[in-house]
Amino acid sequence: MKGKVVAYHGIQSFKPGEVTPLEAFEIGKETARRMWGDKYQVLVTVHLNTQSTHCHFIVNPCSFKDGQKFKNKIGDHLELRKVSDEVCREYGKSVLENSNFYSKGKKKEYWVRHNGQMTHSDMIKEDVEYALQFSESTDDVYRYLKSIGYTINDDRKHLTIMAIGWRRPVRMDTLGFTREYLNKRLNENYNDPDISYFKRRYPPYKPKAFPLLYEMEELKFTIEHSHSIGKIYVALLFLVIIITFELLHEIKEEMLLSVQLRHEERDLKQYISDYHFMRNNDIETLEDLYNDVQRTKTEISKLEQQRIKSDNKRRRAKTPGDINIYKEKRKEITKQITPLRKRLKQAEKIWNKSPHLLELVKQEQSLEIQAKQKIKMKEWSR
Repeated sequence: MKGKVVAYHGIQSFKPGEVTPLEAFEIGKETARRMWGDKYQVLVTVHLNTQSTHCHFIVNPCSFKDGQKFKNKIGDHLELRKVSDEVCREYGKSVLENSNFYSKGKKKEYWVRHNGQMTHSDMIKEDVEYALQFSESTDDVYRYLKSIGYTINDDRKHLTIMAIGWRRPVRMDTLGFTREYLNKRLNENYNDPDISYFKRRYPPYKPKAFPLLYEMEELKFTIEHSHSIGKIYVALLFLVIIITFELLHEIKEEMLLSVQLRHEERDLKQYISDYHFMRNNDIETLEDLYNDVQRTKTEISKLEQQRIKSDNKRRRAKTPGDINIYKEKRKEITKQITPLRKRLKQAEKIWNKSPHLLELVKQEQSLEIQAKQKIKMKEWSR
């Protein structure tokens, strides 16, 4: 079988204590039969290494009937969920009712979580939960959130959260923070005898170090390069962001003041990959990047023309030997095109996101300068 995917993996988990290993195996086999069994080979195993007994499905993506390859799309995930629930109900076992496994309009969020990352909403939730840990009142919550870059707006109808650079505010209730939930948490904290200690131990955030300004100075990166788009040192821009994030891992008590730039840390691995791509291809500025994109497009176009000519000759060929020669030539040309398309895709992605990242760096620089000046003003007033 050709292709990089040699198998697909699925999991079917049961409520703790509700099934025996044998029952789990029978349910798993029946689920596999209904989902894949008439067309694909499936290995079903039962694992007991967690509190919840669960089945693992290993699916051979190449059909033993017609050789057709299993695609593993979102619809297949939903179908597996549906089949699993049907079988479990037939065996009298529990299922998760009305859970948002995947819904229309949330495809991006689904795959972000599927890859082990946090979505934009997840990060906001984490910050609100941080504020709630040490708050006895809504004023406390607003104070904590303001210290890490957010503003809260209460228009009586909806409670919303906002940060610099966002196009629109986010409703708190869509994140699970309804007024009832917030009041419940705040009342619990108010009646907690240890809350005063925690509020003193973890006061609202006040920056003492300025990681982005420090790295910009160390790497001699200045925003002035942005006056001419071609002169943006895009490789250096990525390096500033990468090293800043890495520095923050070392000084864990410090954070970036820009919520948007702080949230970009989830893409750190991609930024590192993009930076190495630029260094390996001698790309320093956006002008270099633009030229690289144009050269790559030209190379791809030339090769595609060669492939078209080869296809035309293959169609006119009269002997099997000649047909095979042109088929092999086409394959060789395709092998040359594939890495060029991959290179073009990465270069265009860097080109498209660089202006946005520059704006976020400007935003963080401005916030850090303001915070630094406040500290100096306090020192002078003493």
